[in-house]
Amino acid sequence: MNAARTEKKTFRCAVYTRVSTSEQAEQEFSSIDAQREAGESYIASQRHEGWELIPAHYDDPGFTGANVDRPGLRRLMADIEAGKVDVIVVYKVDRLSRSLMDFSRLIETFDKHKVSFVSVTQAFSTTTSMGRLTLNILLSFAQFEREMISERTRDKIAAARRKGKWAGGRPILGYDVVNSKLVVNTTEATRVRKIFKLYLEFQALIPTVTELARRGWTTKMWTTKKGGQYGGVPFDKGNLYNLLTNVAYTGKVRHLDQVFAGEHEPIVDPAVFEQVQALLRKNHRTGGADVRNKFGALLKGLLRCSACNCGMPHSHSTRDGTKRYRYYVCMQAQKRGWDTCPTKSVSAPEIEKFVVDQIRAIGRDPALVAETLAQARGQVEARLGELEAERRRLEQDLGQHHREVRELAISGMAGEPTMARLGDLNERIRQAELRLGEIHTEVGTLRGDVIDEADLTRALAAFDPVWEQLNLREQASVVQLLVERVEYDGRTGDVAITFHPAGIKTLNAEIAEEQESAA
Repeated sequence: MNAARTEKKTFRCAVYTRVSTSEQAEQEFSSIDAQREAGESYIASQRHEGWELIPAHYDDPGFTGANVDRPGLRRLMADIEAGKVDVIVVYKVDRLSRSLMDFSRLIETFDKHKVSFVSVTQAFSTTTSMGRLTLNILLSFAQFEREMISERTRDKIAAARRKGKWAGGRPILGYDVVNSKLVVNTTEATRVRKIFKLYLEFQALIPTVTELARRGWTTKMWTTKKGGQYGGVPFDKGNLYNLLTNVAYTGKVRHLDQVFAGEHEPIVDPAVFEQVQALLRKNHRTGGADVRNKFGALLKGLLRCSACNCGMPHSHSTRDGTKRYRYYVCMQAQKRGWDTCPTKSVSAPEIEKFVVDQIRAIGRDPALVAETLAQARGQVEARLGELEAERRRLEQDLGQHHREVRELAISGMAGEPTMARLGDLNERIRQAELRLGEIHTEVGTLRGDVIDEADLTRALAAFDPVWEQLNLREQASVVQLLVERVEYDGRTGDVAITFHPAGIKTLNAEIAEEQESAA
């Protein structure tokens, strides 16, 4: 009986190799050549199954496995999509990727093009469900190893910072990097000191940026070891703020929320640096209102129309070209018509005087102090309750998200819906963890802002005797510091003042500093 022999199917096999820079330096056995030799030997052992080696090389020497931005891997993926590869052979799983999400996407592409994946030293294949489960477990350990390396790196940076060493990063204006140390650049240091003085002169970021642009001053320009040039761009609010708040200029180094004495020389006087920080904090609270508030509007940004639940911005008009009339007008009335709001507008001098008189009266009456204190504490407690409820909800959501991620990893499924769901879950986890951090910070701030009767009494007692000696800008600053908002109801003429606990504590601190200076 003569039967035609069935031709055996041929599997085109590609060997992919990768080694990081640190592994190259250590010259481990898992070098590019050693990996390729192991892969070729394995393919040769499977010749009876129809496996044939593709002569093309897919190598990535000196590339990390933390991402997929690698030229050898890009060529491999292009050939897979072109239908030139049936089997991918690697020395170890982590040669292909150390990221669970990246690897899941690669496996999805392999499945789409019916490409198998084989690890030489770990002896499994993605063609079976057990192989998929094993693959996910091994990859989880690889990702764990990478995270441990990151933690050790962060620990080394922290240790260097505690010793006052510069731990790398972009060079800063005023210094050059010599032998991994910051060395003063005399010309740039002079410019940095002038920038600090300009900010104190202009009292705000935008006017300072404008002056720096007029002078043609730019950020630090430097050349990398590979010859690339970076920096040298015009100043904006962001990079100017970063310069003005960098403690390195006072000879210190920062790590997270801690500051340590540095090895490098300071180039900015600590007293000047603290003046700038105090002004930045004040402008942050008021949004730079001191600079923009040309007419000394005490309630600018604070006054609200309680009838319409909207703000009442400050405005003015001029008659006969000389006399100026100031007033606050309801935004609802401005946008939707005068008849839509019962408040409409209110004379600025009249309501400002009323609010100032109310603050003075509170400071003179112990009963009003106690009532104001109770209201302030009630605000803080109410907000703390809201944040605690949000924290519990977020932690519950995080638990559910993490459970679902584990279940998806164990299932071994790598289809498009699974990958999309994993991406969605990881983004939700990131957002939840970010919000939890914000809540933790806000709770700490609120607890630190809790005021007692002595705080309030001292702040209000200091308010009355010095008020008339202050200029318009200083008066506006004090009101902005003490008051969080003012509600005005044009129907009844009622005015409600809500104090800012943090502002009261700040004013107390400033009073204490002035008393110490006077002593």
